[in-house]
Amino acid sequence: MSTWVFLRGLMREARHWGSFPEVFREFVPEAQVVTLDLPGNGRLHDRASPLRVEDMAEYCRIALSAQGLAPPYQVLAISLGAMVAVAWSARYPEEVTAGVLINTSLRPFSPFFRRLRPGNYPALLALMLAPRDGERQERRILRLTSCRGASQPDVLAAWIEYARQYPVSRRNALRQMLAAARYRAPARSPLRHLLLLAAAQDRLVDACCSQRLAACWRVPLAIHPDAGHDLPLDDGAWVARQVRNWLATIPQSAGTPADVAAPPTRPPE
Repeated sequence: MSTWVFLRGLMREARHWGSFPEVFREFVPEAQVVTLDLPGNGRLHDRASPLRVEDMAEYCRIALSAQGLAPPYQVLAISLGAMVAVAWSARYPEEVTAGVLINTSLRPFSPFFRRLRPGNYPALLALMLAPRDGERQERRILRLTSCRGASQPDVLAAWIEYARQYPVSRRNALRQMLAAARYRAPARSPLRHLLLLAAAQDRLVDACCSQRLAACWRVPLAIHPDAGHDLPLDDGAWVARQVRNWLATIPQSAGTPADVAAPPTRPPE
């Protein structure tokens, strides 16, 4: 049994994975899937979001330790969550033995106007500055992040309910955006086994960011032809299939290093 840690992105929580964890286990039956909320989102919406991606990674280590889950881990992460996975594996390479990064963009590999498409700046500003309206906010986010969400009214209804139960404050949204903007990834991949997935129709992040990263880090990349930023929502089976096929190419011992550092027992100061 391998522990797979799933991490979402900006202003999203564990429940936004929807049915994807179940779909993933159909293709990777040996996976124990753990979905975490980052501080400021979901059940942790009343906490301050860290201003550093590295501190988000430290929180993940603490949360897993509290659940009695020891490393090594495999991580599947999207967008901001993918930055957290990179920071985590860079600092503790013995803990994260394999990773799947979805629709991410990292400094210094891509310029800001590729990492966040300029056409979305007005919509993002509206999300940050407009009077709080959970339904309007979630409609905007779904429109920005999904190419197929409009055909799934149950998804929008669920997202509106999540926002009602655990609203993400403007302050935390801004802190998450700042952390993402400031984070600088290492020149080389910190993960020995890494798969990149991207969506050609991503309205938020240009797929060329993943292409550039794959070329610089010399890691495999698969691009979905018609999905959006929330690739697991738009085509979760495709994501899980790509992971299954990729796992078949790497040594089975990749997730069992001999020496693993103990996770921390308290959050960073």
